Amino acid sequence: MSYEKEADYQRQWLFPPSLEDLLPADHEARMIREFVDALDLEGLGFRSRVGEEGRPNYSAGLQLKVWLYGYVTKNRSSRGLERACMDQVGMLWLTGMHRPDHTTLWRFWRDNQEAIRGVLRQLVRIAMSAKLVGMVLHAVDGTKIVSQASARRAWHRAGLEEKLRKLDRAIDEVMQQTQEAESEEQGECRLPEQLQQREQLRDLIQSQLKRLDEEDRDHLNPGDGEARMMKAGSRTDFAYNAQAVVDEESGFIVAAEVVTEESDNYQLVPMLDQVKENTGSVAEETVADAGYFAGSQLAEAEQKGYPVLVNMPSEPEGDYSASHFRYDEGKDVCICPRGEMLQFETTKRRYKRRRYEARLYRCHSYETCPVRWQCSQDRKGRSVAIQPYYRTLLAQRVKQQQESKRLAMRKRGTIIEPVFGWSKEVMGLRRWTVRGRQKVRTQWALLCTALNLRRLHLAWTEGKVRFQS
Repeated sequence: MSYEKEADYQRQWLFPPSLEDLLPADHEARMIREFVDALDLEGLGFRSRVGEEGRPNYSAGLQLKVWLYGYVTKNRSSRGLERACMDQVGMLWLTGMHRPDHTTLWRFWRDNQEAIRGVLRQLVRIAMSAKLVGMVLHAVDGTKIVSQASARRAWHRAGLEEKLRKLDRAIDEVMQQTQEAESEEQGECRLPEQLQQREQLRDLIQSQLKRLDEEDRDHLNPGDGEARMMKAGSRTDFAYNAQAVVDEESGFIVAAEVVTEESDNYQLVPMLDQVKENTGSVAEETVADAGYFAGSQLAEAEQKGYPVLVNMPSEPEGDYSASHFRYDEGKDVCICPRGEMLQFETTKRRYKRRRYEARLYRCHSYETCPVRWQCSQDRKGRSVAIQPYYRTLLAQRVKQQQESKRLAMRKRGTIIEPVFGWSKEVMGLRRWTVRGRQKVRTQWALLCTALNLRRLHLAWTEGKVRFQS
């Protein structure tokens, strides 16, 4: 005879259940406990609060487990973690039935940001020791994530200046009306209240413009002063640039950082420096898109022995494009495809975001050249700019002519884009929940640690990796 199951609220246990019986053996909470217990928390710099009176403090290890498990399960708020400590089985098991409140958890997060960021490095080293990271091909890229502060209260120079002009016109009109009223009436005429309000508003706008001048910026969000205007998806908003380096074989994040620069141009070497710090070396090849192209960065990577492949701007087609001109360093001339020599003319800063000056070489035999107008439409003759990193750029172009290197570059998107897709679509981080670059850096490191733990879980259940204290 079939029947339906109902909750029996009078049911009692003869023997209370053990915490170990609450979770299956392959539960993520067990892996997180093993991982945190194996860490040298004092060596990482976690603060331990010792109170001589009142209740004992919650340990750094217990609170770190709460935060890591929260991020793994997409729970990133201190209040949400407080609730989870009361009603989620995984958290109950992990905390041993302790219930730290949201204030305690937030203070731990606030006071241990640098140490929390160091946890990612320790996890990467554990994966390296288990030979889970291939170190053959890495990909580096960045994604823009919008600031937590409201954009409605932001200051924009153009908008403030337009408001100031309108206010000045309105104040002039009120002043004129006041003077006319004084001439028609006898006695003292009080300053109109609307004029006082507009004067106060003008002073406020002028102070905002002054701060923009002091910080040499055209946009500022007073709620998050370190955020910058960036192209974030389909809109331009105050945001931070989250960087990551991902291993092809394992999908592991081996380096993570957050910067305030909208462009990725000068992030290549700093990210590779972090990879070397975390893993002891860099991959046999690291690929990046055209956003990382900068001659100075390629030269520095070459100097440090970092093998890189960066998408370079395409050269114009034609027999007389700049790529067909050869630079002779010994003679300090530039030789055209016909063998004519272009002499040095001057140095010139060619690009707004480039931190160097190019040497400009110009043809002086253009008047008798039979291909003058095929080569250039410049009435002064053809000119070619040689960057100070010419040799490095030339070597990079030659390197990218190899079929194996072109294949590696085509893999870039499939290596790193899934990480950003997971962080935004699956983990739900489309907007930071904290303000200020240091706090944002900590949140990004925590999220990357959580993504790595999720990837590590299968290897842990299969016994391929074990944490040792």
